[in-house]
Amino acid sequence: MNTGSTGRTQSAIAEVLAGTRRGPRAALVFAGPAIVASVAYMDPGNYATNIQAGAGYGYSLLWVVLAANLIAMLFQALSARVGIVTGRNLAELCKDHFPRPVVLAMWFVSEIAAMATDLAEFLGGAIGLALLFDMPLMSGMVVTAIVTYGILLFEAQGFRPLELIIGAMVGVIGLCFLIEVFIAPIAWGDAARGAIMPSLPDATALTIAVGIIGATVMPHAIYLHSGLTQARAVVKNDADRRKVVRFSNIEVVLALAAAGLVNMAMVMMAASAFHVGYSEVAEIETAYHTLTPLFGAAAAGVFLVSLIASGISSSVVGTMAGQLIMQGFINMRLPIWFRRLVTMTPAFVVVALGVNATEALVMSQVVLSIALPVPMVALIVFSGRVDIMGDFRTGALVRGLAILGAVIVLTLNFVLLAQTFGLPIPGL
Repeated sequence: MNTGSTGRTQSAIAEVLAGTRRGPRAALVFAGPAIVASVAYMDPGNYATNIQAGAGYGYSLLWVVLAANLIAMLFQALSARVGIVTGRNLAELCKDHFPRPVVLAMWFVSEIAAMATDLAEFLGGAIGLALLFDMPLMSGMVVTAIVTYGILLFEAQGFRPLELIIGAMVGVIGLCFLIEVFIAPIAWGDAARGAIMPSLPDATALTIAVGIIGATVMPHAIYLHSGLTQARAVVKNDADRRKVVRFSNIEVVLALAAAGLVNMAMVMMAASAFHVGYSEVAEIETAYHTLTPLFGAAAAGVFLVSLIASGISSSVVGTMAGQLIMQGFINMRLPIWFRRLVTMTPAFVVVALGVNATEALVMSQVVLSIALPVPMVALIVFSGRVDIMGDFRTGALVRGLAILGAVIVLTLNFVLLAQTFGLPIPGL
């Protein structure tokens, strides 16, 4: 629907590509896809793993957050590039170029990842609402379901209204953690060392590290970003594509750098608040109740506001990604209400069975980390193929870095599986 803010944005994009609109503000009309994708890097799964990392190991796992964020930047940039250049999203390219059995297997794994994603996001928003307004968790889940469905209805008005809503929520999350960093007494020297000096103190730290990777580099975000860029700007030639790719790369770096800083702020807050004296804090609910006597009700309240914004916005984005994955792989589109119902059902089941909510969040991130190589490998393959990307295929350096990032994730996954099945891990 080419009306309202979406129509104005598309007209402005056309003016920039034609050269009639210039200046710093010209880049703003291209902003949106990476901001939406960045929500996946600040979802409630990050809260769970980051609190555990900071409380249990202080600042020593900050390097994992930084490394995961750099890998995320690279793969989100590649995903956006593929969508811009080919006009196809990653799931559609998989369907076009891989054998049918492989496509079905990829779709199945991706759907499991999408459900694990929504479990984390949906539970996070519900936990925040339940704690802030002192309501039962099940009631918080119902409210979260209604709000997210209401926001998803804006998708019928085009891409811009949804981008603006999600962008506002990203701003709220960022502001909340900026406030938290000022409230909590951060040991900046220790934080700097933790960010640049890799260490894994024990096997539990490894599990948390893999959870951080799973919570930061998100399978559904890699799929979604290619879809958000594939038809947003009407490109007529390679010169237009180069402009759009350049603006996209700038947005990816800025949006994901902000998301990375938010994640590091989460770890630093948890390290400052809980590592000495409260290192056993591993749950969002416990973190909230412990923050109040330590730093006051304001710190605890700000924490919950950020969690609610994170849960609602990321749940919206997760539903969008799930729809794109299903449509791309098997050419099936479900009504939004039905898709929302399917993806949130596991969260209701988990709560009804009495499973610890934060443990469910952390394990969902491990599932995501196991599923992550599927879109990563597909993206490396497609972005490097000259028959698909033409002159926009990735160069040797970028392809090498992408392969290195995938190897790091695959290695962590292998070690985690060995640990899960009780196999000895040298050095741990």
